[in-house]
Amino acid sequence: MSQKKEAWGSRLGVIMAVAGSAVGLGNFLRFPGLAAQYGGGAFMLAYAISFLIIGLPIGWAEWAMGRHAGQLGYNSAPGAFACIMRHPAAKYLGIIGVIVPVVIYMYYVMIEAWCLGYAVNFWSGNLHLKDATETVGYFAKFTGATGDAAALAFSWHSALPWLLGVFVFNFYLIYRGLFGGIEKMCKIAMPTLIVLAIMLLVRVLTLGAPDAAKPHDNVVNGLGYLWNPTKVMVVKAQPGPEDKPREVVGATAIEAAKAEIAASGGTLELREVGVIKQLANPSLWLAAAGQIFFSLSVGFGVIIVYASYMKKNDDVVLSGLTASSANEFCEVALGGLITVPAAVAFLGVAGVAGQAGVGLGFKILPLVFSKMPAGAFFGGAFFFMLFLAAVTSSISMLQPGIAFLEEALGVGRRVSVAILGLLTTFGTGFVLYFTADLKALDTLDFWVGTFLIFILATIQIIIFGWKWGIDKGFDELHQGAAIRVPWIFRPIIKWICPGFLLLIFALWLLKEIFGFDLTTGTAGAVSYYVTDLFGDKASTTAQLSIALVVAIFIFFGLLSGRSRAYARAQQGLPREDS
Repeated sequence: MSQKKEAWGSRLGVIMAVAGSAVGLGNFLRFPGLAAQYGGGAFMLAYAISFLIIGLPIGWAEWAMGRHAGQLGYNSAPGAFACIMRHPAAKYLGIIGVIVPVVIYMYYVMIEAWCLGYAVNFWSGNLHLKDATETVGYFAKFTGATGDAAALAFSWHSALPWLLGVFVFNFYLIYRGLFGGIEKMCKIAMPTLIVLAIMLLVRVLTLGAPDAAKPHDNVVNGLGYLWNPTKVMVVKAQPGPEDKPREVVGATAIEAAKAEIAASGGTLELREVGVIKQLANPSLWLAAAGQIFFSLSVGFGVIIVYASYMKKNDDVVLSGLTASSANEFCEVALGGLITVPAAVAFLGVAGVAGQAGVGLGFKILPLVFSKMPAGAFFGGAFFFMLFLAAVTSSISMLQPGIAFLEEALGVGRRVSVAILGLLTTFGTGFVLYFTADLKALDTLDFWVGTFLIFILATIQIIIFGWKWGIDKGFDELHQGAAIRVPWIFRPIIKWICPGFLLLIFALWLLKEIFGFDLTTGTAGAVSYYVTDLFGDKASTTAQLSIALVVAIFIFFGLLSGRSRAYARAQQGLPREDS
């Protein structure tokens, strides 16, 4: 029986949906922390280069492959890979494009629930944090990080009730479909998110120096900490293995550091670290390239699916560029100017150093808002903004699973939503139960949210540039396009992007898996992500987390192998019910 083909209501709708998929927690938490950690201006230069040779090329490749597959009736990564590669193994490679978003959803929805819980507790006046110890303790209690099953307590100050609410809400939206659920939600959430972000930005930039006794702890120095291309560090003349450099920002702080050094008897030194030296650090490039994946949703398997619902002559070049630009505005112009400057203004550089992502968002910023005038309102607004960003991202992670189940099983949206709901309920329940030290969440985030994303992105750009071919790929890109992709992107997509990805991936393996110190060039301890899985110190929770991923891969593989739709796709034939 032929089923009605879904489609976007407008080009603005798909742009908002893709931008909503990309704009998430990484924009407001991960990006500012990495920019500050890796040198501000130097990181931004590496980030801009990575955007041009990784972000845009892979994004355009996904838009083109997705729309091409959609014209044949295939809306999933396995279907897209099969109809382009025309090989039996293609659909199994494409499963990675389903595994990544579905498994990420299983723990991402947890963080989404944290955001909503923190927002409501701030707005209701139930969140009063006096110091860093209390802030960290509250986070551990709320998330259940104190022990397995600790998050199962039903309380406004625990994650469970908020998780139940957001889980049901996400599936309600995905059940409503592309136009009635995803597109309408993104058209509401994205403008609201930007209004909240601008309001918070104005408040942060007018903070000045909140504590008159600490004039160097101010917003200007917060911006300097984040964006200064040259870093000024206080270091020990003969540092030990545990000694770390201390960054100082602002004229007052630098003068105080000079006085401290003069009184140290030669044990301390003041050093400047310039942009060139910072760019020579491979870890900086790893961080910048990794952030591109989080920023633009490339390598997630989402853009291929969203693009597959576009019409034949819809402009994918301009749509991709617009969605990427909207994301970069949210990340650089909003995320980069809110979180770190506010934290430095209240806690100083020392209180922020080394914090990024979850640590910055849930262990530092709640204390900042508790100290800020009208902090309950602004704290609630900040976490509600994060919640909206998380919603638009999380529903995008469900659509690839829906599209896959519809194709592999030949069922409608209602049945596929029910199956995916059962699968993700089990997976999210697994993450919710094994909350001790957030081990399950951390393991899945590393191996799926980082490792498999690198793998999928590399596979996609090789398929586009080598298997499909640059000429065919660019012909598809330019179908209905108002602007043409500059010719320079042909060698970038065919040679530079895959080469850069493979180099970055090799360096990443050395650093994150084998513990090789890329800065000093010396061997170190093997990453705990490996020792958690093998050896005497193996973690049962980490092993079960990987077993969960393998089980889902096998399940999806069995469905793909029996699918009539994918058998037709690898012959280049359209889907029967399309």
